[in-house]
Amino acid sequence: PYIMGELKKYNAKATFFCIGENVEKYPENYRQYINEGHAVANHTQHHINGWKSADDIYLGDIAEAAKSIDSKLFRPPYGRMKRSQVRRINKEAGLTIVMWNILAGDWVPELSPEKCYQRIKKKIKAGDIIVLHESDKSWDRMSYVLPRLLYDFSKQGFQFLAITPKK
Repeated sequence: PYIMGELKKYNAKATFFCIGENVEKYPENYRQYINEGHAVANHTQHHINGWKSADDIYLGDIAEAAKSIDSKLFRPPYGRMKRSQVRRINKEAGLTIVMWNILAGDWVPELSPEKCYQRIKKKIKAGDIIVLHESDKSWDRMSYVLPRLLYDFSKQGFQFLAITPKK
């Protein structure tokens, strides 16, 4: 609710890269993302690391998540996957892989909320994809960063838009 409220204040849209098991546990959150005009995307069923997983297991985990996440967008957990997985995700699963160019580090407990915000602020430009996390371990930093990011950059004329898959 906090994230949705902050986004709504600025008519901002986001893309929520969802873990399938979380969608199953909290279907009301998933429906709210969609009902409020945000995009949803696949982030695997169990947040597994592609580098540490056999291709069939990794693709199976993505397919399992796709049963509850209706999207052609995919972001690999940890930003890691093998080239063979990239080919199969594109070709077999028909998904568009989305990476980022600004990683705030909001999951890092040693990083202060202000430092996390400054990591974004010093790099941001139009068209950037910024990763923030909706989790207990990122909460202190994310809840500090999100309202400041929306406020400061909306004042500068930035718009916050959801990612749309290629047709």
